[in-house]
Amino acid sequence: MRSLRPAPADAVKTLRAARMRPGDVLRVGATGLRTRPLRAWLSALGIAIGIAAMIAVVGISSSSRAELDRQLESLGTNLLTVSPGTSMMSGEVGVLPYEAVAMIARIGPVERVAAVGQVPDVHVYRTDRIPEAQSGGMTVCAAELGILGTVGAELADGVWLNEATSRYPAVVLGASAAEQLGVTGAGVEVYLGGQWFSVVGVLEPVVLAPELDLTVLVGWAAAEAYLGFDGHATTVYTRAQDAYVLDVAGVLAATADPSAPDEMSVSRPSDALEAQQAVDSAFTGMLLGLGAVALLVGGVGVANTMVISVLERRSEIGLRRSLGATKGQVRTQFLAESLLLSALGGLGGVLIGTVVTVGYASSQGWPAVVPYWASAGGVAATLFIGAVAGLYPAVRASRLSPTEALAAQ
Repeated sequence: MRSLRPAPADAVKTLRAARMRPGDVLRVGATGLRTRPLRAWLSALGIAIGIAAMIAVVGISSSSRAELDRQLESLGTNLLTVSPGTSMMSGEVGVLPYEAVAMIARIGPVERVAAVGQVPDVHVYRTDRIPEAQSGGMTVCAAELGILGTVGAELADGVWLNEATSRYPAVVLGASAAEQLGVTGAGVEVYLGGQWFSVVGVLEPVVLAPELDLTVLVGWAAAEAYLGFDGHATTVYTRAQDAYVLDVAGVLAATADPSAPDEMSVSRPSDALEAQQAVDSAFTGMLLGLGAVALLVGGVGVANTMVISVLERRSEIGLRRSLGATKGQVRTQFLAESLLLSALGGLGGVLIGTVVTVGYASSQGWPAVVPYWASAGGVAATLFIGAVAGLYPAVRASRLSPTEALAAQ
C-alpha cells in the first residue's frame, strides 16, 4: 500500500507558478459571455452602434472627398472666370469691352477662352400661352461655340451649337432649365423673345459653372439677329496652363478691361468646391464627436455588465480561488471577458459602418472609401474602452477572498 506523503516542494512551486495560456484565457473569458448571451449581445450592441456611427461618418466623408477629387481631376482646377463688377463711382454694373475675349486669348499660358453674354429682358417659356411674369428665374445667354469645351460641360441629349445652328433660332438648355420647362430631350420648341426656338441639345449639370444649369444658350449671331443682343460678354471663361493659373489670374482683370481693372471680378470655380470640402471636413469632425459620445456610452454599458457579472458570480470566483486560482488569474479572466465583449462590438460596428458607407456611396454614385486607419482605430478604441471598463470589475473580483465569496451564497 502506497503511503500518503506530501508533494515534493518542487511540485508545489510548479503548481503555484502555473500560468494560463492565451488559449485558456480566451476560453475562460468566452465562457462568461456564453452563459449570459442576451446581456452580452446588448452590451456589444452599444459598442457596435458607437463604432458604426464613427466608421460611417468617416467613410461617407471620405467617399464624398474621393468623388470631389475625381471631379476636380477630370474637370481640372485651371478654369478662371472674369466678369464685370459694380463700379465704385456710379454704383452700376460694369460692361466688358467688345475686345475682352480677344485680349484674354493673347495671354501666353491661356489655352482656351470663351464667353457668354446675358440677353436682358428676354425670358423663355414652354408655350406662348404662359403669362410673362412666370419666367421661372431662367436666363437667356448668347454663347460662343467654344464654351462647351472650356467649362467642361457634357450633353445629356442632342448636339451642341455649330457654325450653322448658331445663326438660327436654336437653343441648348441647361439641366435645370430643361427640368423646369419639362423638356427631356432635343427635338421640341420653346418660346422666347416673341418667337419659337428649336431645342437642339440639353446639357448635363455643369459642376464648375453651375450658373449655366438654369440658362438657355443661344448662338452669338442668333442672339444678335433675333433677340437684340448688344454683343457684350458678361462672363469670360478661361483655361490656363496648370503651372500658370495664379499668374493668369493676376493679370486677367487688367487684360479684360485695362481702363477699369478694379471693377472686374476674377474667380476660380474649383475654389468653391475645395471650400465645400473644408466645410464637409468640419461637419465630419462634429459627427465624429457624436460617435465618440455613443462609444463612451457603450463603454459604460460594458462596465455595468462586468460589475453585475462579478456580483452574480461570487460563488464561481470563490470556488476558483479555493481550487488554487491566483488573484492575477481571476483578474485576467474578467479583463479578458471585457476585452472580448468590446472586441465583438467593435468588429460588428466596423462591419455595420462599412455596409452603411458602401450602400450610401453606391446610391450617390460615389466611389466607396473606408480608410483603413478608421477601421483599425475603431477596433483599437473598443479594446481600450473594454480594458478601461473591465479593469475595476476585474480588480474587484480578484480581491474577493474564497471564504468571503463562498459565504455570500
